[in-house]
Amino acid sequence: MSNGSSFTEFLLLAFADTQELQFLHFSLFLGIYLATLLGNGLIIAAVACDHHLHTPMYFFLLNLSLLNLGTISVIVPKSMANSLWNARVISYLGCAAQVFFFVFFVSAEYSLLTVMAYDRYVATCKPLHYSTLMGSRACVKMAAAAWASGFLNSVMHTANTFSLPLCQGNAVDQFFCEIPEILKLSCSDFYLREFGVTVVTASLVSGCFVFIVLSYVEIFTAVLRIPSEQGRHKAFSMCLPHLAVVSLFVSTVMFAYLKPPSISTALDLVVAVLYLVVPPTVNPLIYSMRNKELQEAVRKLSQLVLVQQQ
Repeated sequence: MSNGSSFTEFLLLAFADTQELQFLHFSLFLGIYLATLLGNGLIIAAVACDHHLHTPMYFFLLNLSLLNLGTISVIVPKSMANSLWNARVISYLGCAAQVFFFVFFVSAEYSLLTVMAYDRYVATCKPLHYSTLMGSRACVKMAAAAWASGFLNSVMHTANTFSLPLCQGNAVDQFFCEIPEILKLSCSDFYLREFGVTVVTASLVSGCFVFIVLSYVEIFTAVLRIPSEQGRHKAFSMCLPHLAVVSLFVSTVMFAYLKPPSISTALDLVVAVLYLVVPPTVNPLIYSMRNKELQEAVRKLSQLVLVQQQ
């Protein structure tokens, strides 16, 4: 095939060949997807409805939950449908849309995690200036910048990827449209066009990562100086969930994209599931595990729903 316009669909990689295993995959993904919708949906509803949670930290957490829902919704429902109907096909436009929204949500999430690291830094290291530096307007601008950066990054990567001539067929060795797998189908002479875009993205990602690391170095240095054990415990309880989410997100994505090329396709599927499905599902648990304010808000919301149903 000479170029991308010579076909109208891609063939995705199936999780299993037998009907029983395909149904098992559908059932597992359905359970995970519903759990993710419930966990992140409860956080969004609790933060939106409880005025006690109308603070910068919970405002950013609400945005993070929205991005988590977007990330998993772009990939998992299509994969479940393919397993249920024993199909592999995704349209050319559908593949482009999947790449666009996936890059958009993941990039915006990483930018938002960087903003949240700054929020924790100001709260811990500059508490007297917190209300000034993290006012409502500043928070809205930071969140908007995170979403905008994701949009610009997704436009750049999607436009560049799908403008490349594809000479190696239309079979993608992944269960969703992933940019590295699509680039493997491109003509070798045009493959380097994506290199410049990747370098720009990698530079921004590295800059955000360094900022997050330095922020937490300052945070832990300041926390260890707190004389009271109760104060240290409170500071750690606010910062550790965010650090755990950042570590989970960064480690799974780095493992997925920096693994040796010799790794088998079967393991590629497992790694993709790790960085696509696990973070959006686990993030609500991480944030609510030691957060009494959030637990109380969710409890009140649940009781309100039960009362209305009765």
